[in-house]
Amino acid sequence: MEKIICENQAQLPEVAKAVISICKGLDVWVFMGDLGAGKTTLIKAIANEMGVEDLVSSPTFSIINEYQNGSGQRFYHFDFYRIEDPEEVLEIGVDEYFYSGNYCWIEWAEKIPEYIPESFYLISIKVENDQKREITIKKVQDGGENC
Repeated sequence: MEKIICENQAQLPEVAKAVISICKGLDVWVFMGDLGAGKTTLIKAIANEMGVEDLVSSPTFSIINEYQNGSGQRFYHFDFYRIEDPEEVLEIGVDEYFYSGNYCWIEWAEKIPEYIPESFYLISIKVENDQKREITIKKVQDGGENC
């Protein structure tokens, strides 16, 4: 398990680079943290470091946003906060996205644990104060029930 301390938003590019370095090798990344902890903010910084030029925003209402970088690489950003019934995600073809080989950044995966792939990085964000965050990264290889 790896820990990163982010003292303030000015450190986000550096933190994003560290997360990318730690999480290379798996393309499904699950972001956990309380509402307002900074999951989307961290994903924006990661997307920026990966060359995404699109506007990165929370897909709360659309459930999924798709981004692309200058090399044509695709990234999928999910927000399952509004999911009431886990089977709703089957309608959007979630398996096709998760097993596409493209990066999948997932918020609120705990709403759909049975559909999360067996292997992923769990990125937990804990609020220390207004600015400071403790980010813990753990490689999970035994299924989505760990969300």
